[in-house]
Amino acid sequence: MKKIATLLSIILITLIKAQTVSDYRYISVPSELTDFKEDRSYGLNMILEKALKGKKYTILSENKSNWPADALSNACKVLNADVLNEKSMFRNKLILQFKDCSNQVVLAEKGNSAIKEFEPGYQDALKQALVKIPVSNPSSKIENLADSKPQEISKPQETDRSVEVVQPKQTVTQTSTAQRYTKGNLSLQKIQIADDQFILVDGNSSVPFATFKSTAKKDVYRVKLGSGESTIGYYENGNIIIEMPKSNGEFSNEVFSAN
Repeated sequence: MKKIATLLSIILITLIKAQTVSDYRYISVPSELTDFKEDRSYGLNMILEKALKGKKYTILSENKSNWPADALSNACKVLNADVLNEKSMFRNKLILQFKDCSNQVVLAEKGNSAIKEFEPGYQDALKQALVKIPVSNPSSKIENLADSKPQEISKPQETDRSVEVVQPKQTVTQTSTAQRYTKGNLSLQKIQIADDQFILVDGNSSVPFATFKSTAKKDVYRVKLGSGESTIGYYENGNIIIEMPKSNGEFSNEVFSAN
């Protein structure tokens, strides 16, 4: 029981931190990107802003006097975008990066282009990276997290106590009746941690194999893998399907069968 309580404590803290870009409404785009400044910006700022607006984000400038009141009162409701140059001899490569108010990277997507000329090449690479950015779907957890005091989040001992005192009986029930899903030799246990969230846990690891958060579409979930990568998952014939990212940028459908 103590091991499970500790695991759930770690998971809850991880969930607070493991937000996705789509959880946010506001994104700040700097006037000068870190590695693309002045006459070598190649119009990337304009492409970035236009694409993010098309994905329903509200774009904020560096001039905070123009920010909405809720964003101005709490910067943790705002993601900070940037574009880094991943230098390469034969291709134009870059990294589209988003950081939260703690300067932690929430998402980093790579883009590359075979176009040799700098301006069209970098523009093409950025557009490729932007394709992977999800549409804004603001989460109430961002509001709650942003309004919380930092010290309340960073006290693991208090979190452990609250889990052990409030949920020990529920934990035992979940453990004894939880649904299991398998793929090959991998056996995962499903634990419902909120009305709109559940996790798949490997009993041999202290890190969740995957964290699922519901979307507006029934039985379709945003998924945060234990490796930190984001993808989607869904139910099909009682099984769970996860679109696993591959090293070449493509995805493969991995079926986890219900037992």
